This record gives sequence, C-alpha cells and structure tokens, in this order.
Amino acid sequence: MDSLTLLVFLPLLGALVVAFTPREAVALQRGITLATLLAVCFIGLQVCLDFDGSSAAYQHVVDIPWFALPSGGGSSVPVHFRLGIDGLSVLMIGLTALLGPIVMLSTWGHITTRVKEFMVWLLIMQSGMLGVFLALDLVLFYVFWEITLVPLYFMLGIWGGERRLYATIKFFLYTLAGSLVMMVGVILLIYQLKTADVAKLTEYASSLDSTRQTWIFWAFALAFLIKVPAMPFHTWLPDAHTEAPTSGSVILAGVLLKMGTYGLLRFCIAMFPAAAIQAAPIMMVLGAAGIVYGAFLAMAQFDVKRLVACSSVSHLGYVLMGLFAFTQAGLRGGVLQMVNHGLSTGLLFLLIGMIYERRHTRMLDQYGGIASVMPLFALFFTLAVLSSVGLPGLNGFVGEYLILLGSFQSQPWIAGVAVTGVIFGAIYLLMATRKLLYGPLVHAENKRLSDLNLREVGLMVPIVVLCFWIGFAPNTFLSRTDASIDALVKRMQETRVALAAGAHAPSTAALPTEPDRR
Repeated sequence: MDSLTLLVFLPLLGALVVAFTPREAVALQRGITLATLLAVCFIGLQVCLDFDGSSAAYQHVVDIPWFALPSGGGSSVPVHFRLGIDGLSVLMIGLTALLGPIVMLSTWGHITTRVKEFMVWLLIMQSGMLGVFLALDLVLFYVFWEITLVPLYFMLGIWGGERRLYATIKFFLYTLAGSLVMMVGVILLIYQLKTADVAKLTEYASSLDSTRQTWIFWAFALAFLIKVPAMPFHTWLPDAHTEAPTSGSVILAGVLLKMGTYGLLRFCIAMFPAAAIQAAPIMMVLGAAGIVYGAFLAMAQFDVKRLVACSSVSHLGYVLMGLFAFTQAGLRGGVLQMVNHGLSTGLLFLLIGMIYERRHTRMLDQYGGIASVMPLFALFFTLAVLSSVGLPGLNGFVGEYLILLGSFQSQPWIAGVAVTGVIFGAIYLLMATRKLLYGPLVHAENKRLSDLNLREVGLMVPIVVLCFWIGFAPNTFLSRTDASIDALVKRMQETRVALAAGAHAPSTAALPTEPDRR
C-alpha cells in the first residue's frame, strides 16, 4: 500500500481495533493507540524526508476513482480518492505526524475516564487532519475537513472543563457555519468547472469571470478565517482552549488552526489569484489587527491557559499577513510560522497541562516561585516562552523575521503596525513567566510540587530539538517549500501585471467544456 494511503487509513484501522477491545483493557487501548501513532509518525517523517523540494509538482500521488457527481445534461463529474504532497503541505504533514504520539503520551496524566472512546476519537482526528493536508480532490478535502470537526466536538464536550458545553456549542456553531458557506463554494466551483481535481481547479479557476471568482473566494475564505481564527471570528478560540483537555489543546493549537491558514494558501490564493490580490489589503489589516488585539487580550488574562490561547490570535495574525504579502519572504515565513506556532504553543499547552495536573489551578496569582521546586519545568517553560517571543536562535525568530520582511516589501505601513506585536508579545509572555516561576513561594501547596518525570521530559524533547534546529538551520525546512512558493509568487506577479493591464488573470488552459472522465 502507498505511504500516503497508509497515513490516512492506518489511524482509522487503529481506531477500529481499539473500538473492539474490552472497555476495562485501558493499557491495551493506550498501547494500540501509541503503536499506531508511532507508525504514522515514522511513515510521515519518511515521506517528508524523501520529498524533493526542487520540484513544484505533486509527489507520491495516489489516484483511485471513487464516485461521480451529476452535473446536469446527462454528464457527471468524477470524484477521485486523490492524495499527494507538495511544498505547501510537506511541513504540515511532518508536524501532524510528529505531534500524534506526543499528544498520545500526554494523555496519561489527564485522561482517566472513558479512555477507550478518547483513543478512538484521537485516531480518527489524526486521520482527518492528515487527509486535509494530503487531499488533491476538492470533495475529498471537504470530507476530511468535516471529519476533523466531530472528534474535537466530543473531546471538548466529554473531557473538557466546567464550561465545556458552552465552549463546545460555540466552537461547533462557528466552524459549522463556515463549513456550510464553504460547501456552497465547493458546489459552485465544481458545477462551473466540471472537475473536482485540485490541480485542474487551480489551473482553470482563474478563467472564471471576476464576479464568480470573488464570490467563491470569500465563500472559502470565510470558513478558513473562522478556523484560523482571525479577527473578528476569534471569540470561540479562548473558550475552546480553556475548557479543552491538554491533549485537545495541543491538537487544536498544533494542527487544527493551521488547517485554516493552509486552506487560504492552497485554495484562496492559489486558485483565485486575482480575487486574492484584491482582498490582500483587507487580509493584511485583519492580520495586523489580530496581532495587536490578540496581544492586548492576552495581557488582560489571569488564567495562564487562556493567556496562551489568546496569544494564538496574535501569532496567527503574522501568518495571515505573510501569506497575503505575496512576496517570497512573506510566503516562506508564513508557511514556516505555521510549524513554529504548532511547536511553541503546543509545548506551552503541554507544560500548562502538567502543572495543572499537580496543582489543579491555572490562575497566575496561585503560583510564584515554583522554579525553585520545579527546575526542569522552569527550564522547558522558559524555552517555550522564548520560542514564542521570537528569540534569535529559536524557531519563532526566523518565521517572524521573514513575515515582517515580506510584509514591509508589500505594505510597509501595515507591517509597521504589526511589528509592535513583537514588543507586546514579549511583555505578556515574560510577565506570565515571572508570575508563574519566580518571586517568593507564597502558597504552601507550591512547596510540595514534584518536578517533571521521565515521560513528561521525553515527550517534550523532540519539540525542543526542532525549535533549536529551525532556529539555527531553517533552510533544512525552507528548502522543501521553495519550488512551490516560487511558482506561486511567479503566478501572483503575472496576475498583477494582467490586472494592471485591465485583462483577466492569466490561465494556462482554457475553461473545460466537458468533464474529465479519466
């Protein structure tokens, strides 16, 4: 079986096996889940290592006929189970595969009830997330997109905190509303172009008239902006993060939010370059506003987990700005920063979960001075904060620098506003670090805290290694994205020239009149 097919179906097979185990066999359920996710991690990282970054073409392509959609007039549109990987998705495949076993290992501390159901949903979630980044058929992409909604709904609603029902309903309504609007765009696009193949849609979509392009662009963009989430669609995120179990927060921050930025890149920008260019000022303003507003929102928090959740609004604003700068530096930084945010914020949520399991509170005023009793925790927490702040030598610096450079090349005044977020980010994260780790040990409960154990240290080491690796040798990762990003930048430049001349965006092929029946 092909590697990409294994990546999608192996977690589903593992979920099926776990579902048939006796409910009381908790150790067996955990063992099967961990073994499955380790296998997926190995296959996923191997695929990423084998990827040739000098080519913009899709690689490791799987193409299996699935079914046909009626399109009127007796014709039909073939839908294929089509998977592939390119420079826009390769880093996200690697990140998703890596975080799987780490999330699984983190569940030992906080998932103690209904373990079997949680493991099943975790495996289904892994399959859905990988499918989103691998899908090269629009219908298949939408199926995987919707699959990811269900496991998180149950993870949040069953294993979440005291206000989990409110957070679950809010999350579900926001994301479902975006998905329904996107479904209208999917139907309209397939009906107009008579194909569901992502490569052909990317080739043909710019041949649509500007009105249709704009409407479909925003139908997709709304769903992706909600998932990011960008201002003003961000209000579901702090509640979802705060009430989610630790493993749910790591998945949400590490991968699920990046589905939104990946969707903007793969569909909105690549498919509709003319509409994207027209929308770019709005998107960059939303990104800059999110950076500043998210930072001030984080400063106002007393709950450390909610603080980190609000910081995601700020950090993902950088990604939004970088992608819509349409410069090589901005796009490279945006793609890399998706990975950086998943690593640094995922690490912060892991650490907050570990301290919560010991102290059962996330209020910053209940801590202080714990660096003296938990030196290992203090070390990892400080590294995670410095990574998020963007300290040179760590991963966050490379992504933020490239994004700000690319944004200055495109819209200097917007980048000038956004750069203040670097200062504000340092303020709220370093203030939280001081309140949590340093000062006198005021509360007696903190004196009895135990430091991190071997399992907890072990699951964080790979993330820390990657933070330093990206910080010191970013081209190891950027080189795998260069060809795809260069091709996209060239297409955007050609589109700008065509728009300036008053013509339609260039298309490499005529609009199809008959469906592709291959």
